[in-house]
Amino acid sequence: MTSPEATAHHWLSVDPDPEHRARTKLLLTQGGPELEERFGDHLRFGTAGIRGPLGAGPMRINQVLIRATTVAIGQCLLNEHQEPTVVIGFDARQQSDILANDVARTLAGLGIAVTLLPEAIPTPVLAYTLLHTGVEAGIMITASHNPRHDNGMKVYWSDAAQIISPIDEKISALLQKQISDGELPRESELADHHHPLITRDGTTEIDSYISAAVRIFGPAKDATLNLAYTPLHGVGYQVLAKTFAKSGLPPPYVVTEQVEPDGEFPTIDFPNPEEPGSLDLLLNLARNIKADVALANDPDADRLAVIIPTPDGWRHLSGDETGGLLAEYVLDNSSGRDRLVVTTIVSSRLLAAQATHHGVQYKETLTGFKWIIRPALEDPKLRLVFGYEEALGYLIGDIVRDKDGITAAVALAQLAMSAKAEGRTILDLLHDLWHQYGVHRTTRRTQRFENPEDKKHAMSRLDSLRRNPPTEIAGYPILATTDYREDNTDLPSANLLEFNFDGGRLLVRPSGTEPLLKIYAEVVMPTGTDVTKTEIIADNTVAALANAALDLLL
Repeated sequence: MTSPEATAHHWLSVDPDPEHRARTKLLLTQGGPELEERFGDHLRFGTAGIRGPLGAGPMRINQVLIRATTVAIGQCLLNEHQEPTVVIGFDARQQSDILANDVARTLAGLGIAVTLLPEAIPTPVLAYTLLHTGVEAGIMITASHNPRHDNGMKVYWSDAAQIISPIDEKISALLQKQISDGELPRESELADHHHPLITRDGTTEIDSYISAAVRIFGPAKDATLNLAYTPLHGVGYQVLAKTFAKSGLPPPYVVTEQVEPDGEFPTIDFPNPEEPGSLDLLLNLARNIKADVALANDPDADRLAVIIPTPDGWRHLSGDETGGLLAEYVLDNSSGRDRLVVTTIVSSRLLAAQATHHGVQYKETLTGFKWIIRPALEDPKLRLVFGYEEALGYLIGDIVRDKDGITAAVALAQLAMSAKAEGRTILDLLHDLWHQYGVHRTTRRTQRFENPEDKKHAMSRLDSLRRNPPTEIAGYPILATTDYREDNTDLPSANLLEFNFDGGRLLVRPSGTEPLLKIYAEVVMPTGTDVTKTEIIADNTVAALANAALDLLL
């Protein structure tokens, strides 16, 4: 790669953003570590795309980087197809519409026909449009649940699934070559906004998605439900409300302060429903209306968080608990031994027990929906009816090949409504799972690194654990250790360590999209005579395991 100074000069010569140009000029004048940090490398592809903070330079998301990445995507498409077509969507984050227009103009400048959906939409609508129009690729401008000043792009290929190797590696290599050679896209190389290869549409795709979502379970049988909802300043509300209405579900009560899309996310510190405090306004609304359930989508509406009332107060369901409830509902309302359910290696083993009980096929993959969808694509005889990952991502039915927070919300609402009609609650249904399959309790610890040296230290500790696995953690003897990077498993190589105990396990991995280290713990216990007491014991056990593992790495 060229020097940071040379890269910055190349960047400056093509950057259309006045604010970013001014920042680059200042850094070239001042020099120092920030110039090196912004221009000494470039953002890498992580989970099927690229994400990062907005700003100047190849280590930030900006028009130059998005244009260059799009050129790399376009070159890959032209190497595979004579006349490829692409569908493009964007959410309501800062600059998402500007970046989406740049993607469309860049592809059209390469001679590739594109459909640009002209308004901010949920990611599942883009995934649906891609699958049901048969185009060769889809690009969504979004940073999903990342920090407020982040943005990025998510890339799908001709199988309507998120890209995996070797496609992502080819795109990354072509991007790196452009940056190293200083051959970055110029404004003159982009097509005009009104170029004939750019089609702008939207209403048909959204309506078609809503109709398909309604068909998964059919109309609601009982319309009695108090449901609180927030889109967290994202793009979920309009599509969710229309889907609820067409499904015969009662309209949700909505957090008015968060209903309108707003890329500044003014009422929350972090636009991720898993983050503490992000759902405080939703909880207030749920209490006020005495809700049967409270739901939240993340900003691009591909994830779903669930909060339920209990005798001891409001309870945030984990992704694994929601996954178990939705899986049971799907399996109870479908049939066939060709049914397939899929989850990830870091998610609960509950789904495996459910699959055995219902006599359906079960597969386990690496983290991310780019992997969850693969078993169904690799074996067309299997019918994927449900997939999930513990990070609040759920796939129900076959209308998309990615996680979908809208259809998951519809299914959860119908599940809650059916239980209410029988005089029962979601908590009752959760306890039914524990009585049937044992109490499966999971937890996760996430360590964010603001300082690169802190992350480097943690990665070094992870490698030490890989070379010299501990014999016990928190007093629990380790029975087996699996290194998914080195050991010969059925899964692709991954930077993931698993430690198995009697009735439990721990997993450790770095994030693929953010500077995070993630630790997952699970224990499984017989229900006993008091399911609530067993839950408490199991919760204490997984917390001790996860905390001890975090101490080993920091």
